[in-house]
Amino acid sequence: MNRRQLLRGSAAVSAAAILPRAAHAQPSAAPPFSPSYVRELARALAAKPFAAPDEKLPDALKNLNYDQYRSIRFAPEKALWRAEKLPFEVQFFHRGFFYKNRVDIFQVVDRSVTPVSYRRDDFLFGEGLGQWPDADLGFAGFRIHAPINKPDYYDELCVFLGASYFRAVAKGQTYGLSARGLAIDTGESKGEEFPVFKAFWLEKPALNASSMVVHALLDSKSAAASYRFTIRPGQTTVFDVEMALYPRVDLEHAGLGPMTSMFFFGPNDRKDFDDFRPAVHDSDGLSIFNGRGEQLWRPLNNPHDLQVSSFADVNPGGFGLMQRERNYLAYQDLESSFETRPSLWFEPIGDWGEGAVKLFEIPTKEEVHDNIAALWQPKQPLTAKSEHIFTYRLHWGTDAPKADALARFTRTGIGSRGDDSKLFVLELMGDRLKGVDPKAIKGVVTAEKADISNIVTQPNPVTGGWRLSFQCSVKGQASIELRAFLAQNDAPVSEVWIYRWTP
Repeated sequence: MNRRQLLRGSAAVSAAAILPRAAHAQPSAAPPFSPSYVRELARALAAKPFAAPDEKLPDALKNLNYDQYRSIRFAPEKALWRAEKLPFEVQFFHRGFFYKNRVDIFQVVDRSVTPVSYRRDDFLFGEGLGQWPDADLGFAGFRIHAPINKPDYYDELCVFLGASYFRAVAKGQTYGLSARGLAIDTGESKGEEFPVFKAFWLEKPALNASSMVVHALLDSKSAAASYRFTIRPGQTTVFDVEMALYPRVDLEHAGLGPMTSMFFFGPNDRKDFDDFRPAVHDSDGLSIFNGRGEQLWRPLNNPHDLQVSSFADVNPGGFGLMQRERNYLAYQDLESSFETRPSLWFEPIGDWGEGAVKLFEIPTKEEVHDNIAALWQPKQPLTAKSEHIFTYRLHWGTDAPKADALARFTRTGIGSRGDDSKLFVLELMGDRLKGVDPKAIKGVVTAEKADISNIVTQPNPVTGGWRLSFQCSVKGQASIELRAFLAQNDAPVSEVWIYRWTP
């Protein structure tokens, strides 16, 4: 757990603090579990006025500082299913500090639902935490462990903690960016609404299971929803997601498949940073496979002002916040290991209609803050008192899951050429460019309201790829939209690089 993860919880808590107290999600006499069990709970919940999550905690827990909260650890030997040596086991997070919301967790075994009870003895506590009465406090969240790197060691695979945030890793990776269950009014002037997961149901896996199923109930002032996550760890960790959304009001700015990340600086944007490291980021770009068959690459920025980019589409092929740079020398951070952070790819299943992939870039002066968000926003509002079903996959790994025949942009470097011009140097890699006559490759570069000059394409003998460079006049410009790709005989041989330059 890091400080940025903790900070996510504070946003959700502050958004819910003025709302009334919630009742527990689980009915006292639960019927046998079925595929529609949580969906029906969500439908019934949406028909009632919103009630805020239960935040009641003893003062000793409510007033914990960061270090005190981190000193509370779940005892690994008490993990759910550990004694049965199943392929998955679960550990739980204590409530306190920013994580005041009570989350109820249940186990599903042969369609029978039983609560996972809070037991103080299941946790290890640091010194100086004070005393509080022994009571059923519930949990703040949980994490799933599985042997993804070594067969005899259960690594942390994914975590659900804070509002509707969750994140995962694949083999050989460390935690980075996060996904969310639902985003509402992201980037809107009235302020964002933060839905919360209020209850989970964990299906007990079989002895030889290769996946684990988690059900979740989400609630917010504007909507309730149910989720079924089928989690499959591996070289790429995949979440199959089935979502049923029940708005209480028309949702004009619903964000589906939302993901959040951090971009502090990189070779394209480090003019304000005095740091020994060449780059600091969990993700370096937004990749989009749009419904028209284009493959887009948008390098990320840490701008001086909020930047919102919208990429209109119909039935998108997918999008993701990617960490393409995998070389330690690009970061040189022995502790953070940014080169091992996962990329996250959102793959919609079925007909998603018209909408837009939206990218939000938020200024930050500290790397502990997530300042990047991406999501799919339907063009039409999601109507109240209706059921909206969405199915999609989340791929946590090193790359997008689709085969990519086009050359890809791997680095964006920007430098000054006097006061009035910027030099852009773009590196590409891909089999499509190997053995190609350099004279047959053309760089195509366009810009809105700016002059482009000195376009040069050439093989890069050091990387084995190609380089595209050009100059762009920037004098007097508040922002410039740029677009570039490589072509052979007027046909694209690379994805399309798009970029918003700001001073």
